[in-house]
Order: sequence, then C-alpha cells, then structure tokens
Amino acid sequence: MMKHLLFIFSLMCAMAASAQTTASSAFTSAPADVFPLLDKNTRLDMVDYYNSGLKTPSANRLEGRSSITSLSPESLTVKLSDSSSAQVALLTAGRDTVIAVVSTVATPGLDSTLKFYDTSWRALPVAKYFTAPIWDDWVTSGHDISEVTSYAPFMLASYFIDPSAGTLTMTNNLSSFLDEDMYTQIAPALYPTLTYRWTGKKFAK
Repeated sequence: MMKHLLFIFSLMCAMAASAQTTASSAFTSAPADVFPLLDKNTRLDMVDYYNSGLKTPSANRLEGRSSITSLSPESLTVKLSDSSSAQVALLTAGRDTVIAVVSTVATPGLDSTLKFYDTSWRALPVAKYFTAPIWDDWVTSGHDISEVTSYAPFMLASYFIDPSAGTLTMTNNLSSFLDEDMYTQIAPALYPTLTYRWTGKKFAK
C-alpha cells in the first residue's frame, strides 16, 4: 500500500513539474552537455536580460558572444555564436511535455539537427518522434532525384518549430552552399520548404 501511495505521489510530482516547465526554465535547467558553450549562471543572466528588454550579449566559453533572440512560454531561440544557434521548444504529448532542441550550424549553408528530451532532460529516441526527410521528400513532382544529386550530394536544411501551430518547418538552404548558376539548374526540382505537423506523438508529413 505504501509503495502504491509513493508511486502515485511521484507521478503527481512529475506531472506538476511538467506543467510548470517553460522554454526559459528548460533552457536554464539543461545539463552542460546540451549547451556546452553556456554555463547555467550565464543562461540565467541571458533570460533576465531578455525579459528586461536588454540586448546585452553574454560571454560564452569560447570568448564569443551569445544572446537570446526570441522567447515565449513554449519556445526560446538563442544565438550561440556567429555560426551557430539553437531552439528549445516544448511539445505536448498527452499528459507529458517533450522538449525538442534544434541545433543549427552554418556550413556555410544553415543545417539543423533535432533531439528530444523529457522534462528531466533524459534523452528520448529521435526515431520515435521524427524521421528526417530524404531526397524523395525534397524533390518535386516530375523531377528525378539524379537531377539534384548530380549537383548536391547532400541536403542542407534549417529547422524551426512553432509549438503554438504544432509545426516543424524545414527550409532548403542549398542556395547558400552551391554556386548560383549550379543552384539555378536544380531549383525547380526542389521544394523550398517542408512542413511537418505535431500529432501529439510525433512530427509527421
């Protein structure tokens, strides 16, 4: 009986913690390996600066400057360095909250990766929540994949999650990587963006 009551109490505490999670609290409570450039105190300062309407950048561990560029209860975007940024987005999954972290780097075209965590920052299997698009998804009707891959062996795409709309938008950034004439050749064969929708369980086409 006591074990049963303790389980119920633990579950209620977990649900309460999940309900109180915001993008800023997730950002400041993240373990060091999620945001290795920023220690916890720096992240707390960054949130305070943004909420105070200040554009003061914060020093990161590479002696560069970092700053929050947008913030809402469900989403936070941070410029980590001149060539990298990240987004923390909260997604509702039944009674749980899933934390999605988009990491974007300039290669030089912007390219993103996506990871998922629970509210205690335990890593969740990416494949459960998202399957990255393949060439078949990017190539428009009436065109052959070989038209594209002969010029571009890989796709560069940046991600943005809009929790309020429940969407994940992927933007084709090959134009920033390929020569202008080369990209002009393949542009008609590629979608400029792809949008996936959050079903409550995963992002789906």
